[in-house]
This record gives sequence, structure tokens and C-alpha cells, in this order.
Amino acid sequence: MSTILFSMDESVHPPKLYPDYKSTVLRAPSRPMIVLPQGLSEMSGPVFGDYQLGEFDHDLTKNSIVNGNPLGERIVVHGKVLNELGQPIPNTLVEIWQANAAGRYVHKVDKHEAPLDPNFLGTGRTRTDKDGYYCFYTIKPGAYPWGNHFNAWRPNHIHFSLFGPNITTRLVTQMYFPGDPLLQYDPIFQGVPEKGRPLVIASFDLDRTEPDFALAYRFDIILRGDKTTPFEKL
Repeated sequence: MSTILFSMDESVHPPKLYPDYKSTVLRAPSRPMIVLPQGLSEMSGPVFGDYQLGEFDHDLTKNSIVNGNPLGERIVVHGKVLNELGQPIPNTLVEIWQANAAGRYVHKVDKHEAPLDPNFLGTGRTRTDKDGYYCFYTIKPGAYPWGNHFNAWRPNHIHFSLFGPNITTRLVTQMYFPGDPLLQYDPIFQGVPEKGRPLVIASFDLDRTEPDFALAYRFDIILRGDKTTPFEKL
């Protein structure tokens, strides 16, 4: 298992406090953070090297309880996890979660009146291979209202979580789609410094698109260097 390390470049990563993203006003720290030394419990577990994945954990079109066909546009989301030298980060646990095609999460807090899809749970996980490559099959998520401001809608997006050897190495980001008109109105996306915004937008990939089945999008995740993927500060 490769250790995930990354640079917190303030010119790329979003700040903890971004007033237009209203909930950050309440949750951002008001005093300097205190770094606590890591103990045995943080360094020793949980670990993911021997984590067993199910056959369809990477395929959100098949991993629901009902196992029917979900509604919406099928897509392939794939890419590599790399360091600043373009070297692969192998055997890293990658998780995603997202809304369904109607813009609804399978979560009790989501009260959006859009319908739930019994054939779509909206979560998946996989591990990178020896070349740092990962791949998910899923449904393109819908936009949804979120109450941050008048007529606020979140763009289509997929949440990504990456783990190194233990829980303390978790990194979280969001992937957006090219050409989305909502990006210019979204405080979460706009909270990413301008330099970092292109790095959280996937690119359409015709070569990986599967004929008569699914469009493909490539989203490489880079952990350090000038092209570091912007990560959320947890």
C-alpha cells in the first residue's frame, strides 16, 4: 500500500472559510489549528491493504440491492492516481458517492422532491491497479437545489475519497463535468482558486466511450506538484 502524501498549496485548494458557501461560516475554525501527534491507533488502523472488494463494487449500475437497471445516462469514469512526477500510486482505495439522475441522494437528510431510484444506491469503491488506474461505471448525476442562496443549484458532480494506508490519509474532492452552465454560479466550485478549477473538471474521452452503451470521462487525480488536484480541507 502506497502512502498518500500531498501538498496543501493555498493557490489550488479551497479555503476552509468561503463566505459565499454559507455553511463554511459556521464550521470553519476561528482560531489557528493545533496539530496533534499521531498515536498507535491513528497509524495502525483501520488499514485497507487486504480490503476485499465485491464483484460489482466499482459498477454503480449493478451494485444496488434490487439489481435492476437504474434510470439515466450510463457513463464510465476512469483515470489514474499519480504523484507530481506522473508516477502511479498503486493499490489505493478510491470511493465515490453521488446523486442519482434526478438529483437525489439515498440519504435520510436529502428531502429533495425528486424521485429515488430503487436500482441506484449512488456509492461505489475500487482500488487502483499497479499502474495507478481506476474505473467506475455509473449514471450521470443530476443537478439539485441546495438552499445556500436564492435559486441555488449544485452542478452535476461526483464526490471522490482516496485512502492511503490508514484512515488519517483520507483525501476528499469533487469531480465536475465539462461545459456545465451551473459551474459559474456554484460557490463550492467557485471557492476553488482559479488555478485549481480546471483540475476538478473531467475531460470527455471518446476513445474510452463504449459504443451503444456509455460515454466516458477521464479524471486523473494528482497528489502533489503544480497540477495537484484540489482537495477539501477536512
